[in-house]
Amino acid sequence: MAVVKARDQDIALLARLLRAEAEGEGEQGMLLVGNVGINRIRANCSDFIGIRTIPQMIYQPHAFEAVLHGYFYQNAREREKRLARRSVNGERHWPAKFSLWYFRPPGDCPPTWYNQPFAGRYKNHCFYEPTAEECENVYNTY
Repeated sequence: MAVVKARDQDIALLARLLRAEAEGEGEQGMLLVGNVGINRIRANCSDFIGIRTIPQMIYQPHAFEAVLHGYFYQNAREREKRLARRSVNGERHWPAKFSLWYFRPPGDCPPTWYNQPFAGRYKNHCFYEPTAEECENVYNTY
């Protein structure tokens, strides 16, 4: 059962984001991007207060670099749509299980990013989850 509302066009939009942000990280990497996105919708805290839908999450200003590049605007493929549905259905994996942020540094992952603690690394991406003081709700959404 879905943990956020998603129409077919929302699934396709999320699938495009997963591919554009993390195709080189394989299916697991794309699922982790999906985890972060769904967490942003459900947590309703920090930089994501009022973000309630997949389009709001994806097109939030400065949220994802991928929306600035043409690759994001190509049609969604079935493989990524399946991954998007798994994310929407609440499937979560470490290190993105409670993460609200990730990025791909040129080297090692810093211990904090925007004052949020490092949760873990998957291939080239570093994931950061909020402290309970910053966003207790992210730990209570499932």
